[in-house]
Amino acid sequence: MMAMTHLIAAPILLPLLTAAIMLMLGEKHRPLKAKINLFSSLLGLFISVMLLQWTQTTGVPGSIGVYLPGNWQAPFGIVLVVDRLSALMLVLTGVIGVSALLFAMARWDGAGSSFHALFQIQLMGLYGAFLTADLFNLFVFFEVLLAASYGLLLHGSGRARVSSGLHYISINLLASSLFLIGAALIYGVTGTLNMADLAMKIPLVPEADRGLLHAGAGILAVAFLAKAGMWPLNFWLVPAYSSASAPVAAMFAIMTKVGVYTLLRLWTLLFSGQAGASAFFGGDWLIYGGMATMACAGLAILAAQRLERMASLSILVSAGILLSAIGFAQPNLIGAALFYLVSSTLALSALFMLAELIERSRSANEIPLEDESELLPRPQESLQPPKGINLDDEQKAVVGQVIPWTMAFLGLSFIACALLIIGMPPLSGFIGKLSLIGALLNPLGLGTEAPLSPGAWGLLALLILTGLASLMAFSRLGIQRFWTPEERPSPLLRKLECAPIFLLLGLSIALTFKAEPLLRYTQATADALNNPQQYVLAVLGTRAVPSPQARADMLEVQP
Repeated sequence: MMAMTHLIAAPILLPLLTAAIMLMLGEKHRPLKAKINLFSSLLGLFISVMLLQWTQTTGVPGSIGVYLPGNWQAPFGIVLVVDRLSALMLVLTGVIGVSALLFAMARWDGAGSSFHALFQIQLMGLYGAFLTADLFNLFVFFEVLLAASYGLLLHGSGRARVSSGLHYISINLLASSLFLIGAALIYGVTGTLNMADLAMKIPLVPEADRGLLHAGAGILAVAFLAKAGMWPLNFWLVPAYSSASAPVAAMFAIMTKVGVYTLLRLWTLLFSGQAGASAFFGGDWLIYGGMATMACAGLAILAAQRLERMASLSILVSAGILLSAIGFAQPNLIGAALFYLVSSTLALSALFMLAELIERSRSANEIPLEDESELLPRPQESLQPPKGINLDDEQKAVVGQVIPWTMAFLGLSFIACALLIIGMPPLSGFIGKLSLIGALLNPLGLGTEAPLSPGAWGLLALLILTGLASLMAFSRLGIQRFWTPEERPSPLLRKLECAPIFLLLGLSIALTFKAEPLLRYTQATADALNNPQQYVLAVLGTRAVPSPQARADMLEVQP
């Protein structure tokens, strides 16, 4: 038990140590740094899986683990907490991190300096944001992951990356300033920044100070909503994500979910039904702001011509769905939204990497690749048709032509990504959206009936309409990229470029067959979020470990 408690800090310390080692190695030894990075990322994923399994055990304090890094009892010291929600996000981050790194090792890690160190620092910031239990350290980890993302966004240079990177940096610096202002206002009213302690003190805030509390919470929410991509604060996201290199954009798919996670954590903890006069503060803003995000992104995706831009807009659609689902404060809807979060994030990360490979086929392999032995089997461009096969005017077989291996892989992967993002059967994206629709139509659970609110009807309609818009957009682009006959060679692909896409899509397909266990897990997570008292008691009830001298003094006092 004590060893598992110390393991909570490992996802933060491991990438910090790895980044320091790679910085000491300098700009040389790129293959060695890539191997160290991959080993550290795999070890971080393994630790995350162990923490997730630990959160499902029973006992005291139940499914919540608390670690005091400075050995100061909450709310006076730093606290790290792992529960079902944070453990789920840790595993999701680890999976996407390993996949993005494998893709980058093919060639992108050599396009600039310090890629591997920045990659580990971003992982550290992501893990820390999911584990921290107070607002100040949440700000610290936000800045850590953002500082790393600034360098990763510019990795590979290029005018488009620099231009969109400047907007990205400016907006996030402004959001960080709002974060500090909002946190300062909340601290001025409550005298604490510990999340569990805030949950205890917010219901006791005097009526005269409640307006100041709500102002601080609103300013804080603007910072998180800008990072989550809510309209109209998301104008920076599509250009930045579309211009980033493929592995970096794949990592950015989980970065947007950090804002969603933070809103879900703070809103269910600080403004739950037990928050007195502040109960469900800002819920309508989340509902209708999320629906506005879905509507605008759904319209924009119809006009998108590049696959990277479609992937970026699909991130906004998913963010709008998640934010609206949070605002309803219904455990069954939040449970379905968490399942959808996992499925959509895996698919979007795969789509960003796939987009580069598909666009490479349009450039007729103008991108030089090294190490020809690592290439996948090359297509056979001219095959003599067997006897009895009809030929067209250009003496090419009308039927029975061999589909190149690479084009078959790209086409099938594109279809899988499209089905997952649109939410069509039979893959896990359909299960996620069907669960959301079922939760909206049956808000009180099985065996009960209740009239649907206008917001529920609006979200239900937008779920269907945005899916239809995505279907039209993906169908049009698929026809242009795969169906339209063009005389161009098939793209040359590396195994390391195909393996992470295969991994992410394989996990998404596995979720289709193992949807029930994950739905049970996400529903248990939503039920725990709906009952924040367990989280509060676990954090505030954890005692600091006495020093050896203090234990000796206690033994001397005992008769």
